[in-house]
Amino acid sequence: MFKAKYISSFRLAIIGLALCGLTSCSKQAYLFTSFHEPGTEGLRLLYSYDAYHWTDLDKTFLKPAIGTQKVMRDPSIVQGPDGTFHLVWTCSWKGDKGFGYASSKDLINWTEQKFLPVMESEAETVNVWAPEIFYDDEQKEYIVIWASTIPFRFAKGIEDENNNHRMYAITTKDFTNFSKPKLFLDPGFSVIDAVIVKRAVKDYVLVLKDNTRPNRNLKIAFGKDALGPYEYVSETFSPKLTEGPTVVKVKNDWLIYFDAYGQKIYSAYKTADFKRFKEVTSQVSIPERHKHGTIIKVKKKVIEGLKKYK
Repeated sequence: MFKAKYISSFRLAIIGLALCGLTSCSKQAYLFTSFHEPGTEGLRLLYSYDAYHWTDLDKTFLKPAIGTQKVMRDPSIVQGPDGTFHLVWTCSWKGDKGFGYASSKDLINWTEQKFLPVMESEAETVNVWAPEIFYDDEQKEYIVIWASTIPFRFAKGIEDENNNHRMYAITTKDFTNFSKPKLFLDPGFSVIDAVIVKRAVKDYVLVLKDNTRPNRNLKIAFGKDALGPYEYVSETFSPKLTEGPTVVKVKNDWLIYFDAYGQKIYSAYKTADFKRFKEVTSQVSIPERHKHGTIIKVKKKVIEGLKKYK
């Protein structure tokens, strides 16, 4: 009798583990911000329980209301220590000297959208592209980095003066008071779509796009502080015509997702040290039309709340 009960309990445990593998018994999940071209619909969200297989929640959660062109491209998000989600995005291709900002406690109800004119002091600024937000837990502040072109400011190589980007940054603790914008990265070539990754104290990685015409691919740089300087820019690890990287840690590896627009696919590479990379595109699944976004870890109940939203 005891043996039969033991075997039965063991079988139930095995079934339970199998179900956990399919449905995820973890309290943690992953959220991926997204948009669809041409960027006028607004914020979309994907979710995953393993960071490899993604499902589109199939609705928009915030419609763009600011900026010259009123688009919401390249949405980047972070969750602060108080649980608040902070979102920034590109709101125009050209003409604007800032980007959009809004915050939310649940990703459903949002504050009024703000236009943050971060480059207003630079009259010749051509654009403000792909703001990327990062919470610096050492300095207890938020960092936003973005790409802008200021013609005739930097050596342009073979780039047109209106397409010669460098990365800039601001910091804030409350999204009311901001530092003055400063040059964040000048690697000696046109650069866009950079994302900050913290590995440990005084150990940061920057994944960036070399936007020069011969290349247009992804590279790595390293720094001891979230605000840089970032040095030792690597050779590329991605194919040509790739952009919009985002990075998430899964167990002992880092997954780097990016838009391989030259191949018309969304791709992923895996690395343990940001020196050796393995393509894992065949192991991931991304909904069609998904574009440039940011992955963050969230509590599973956040996803459950979004699923109920109509």
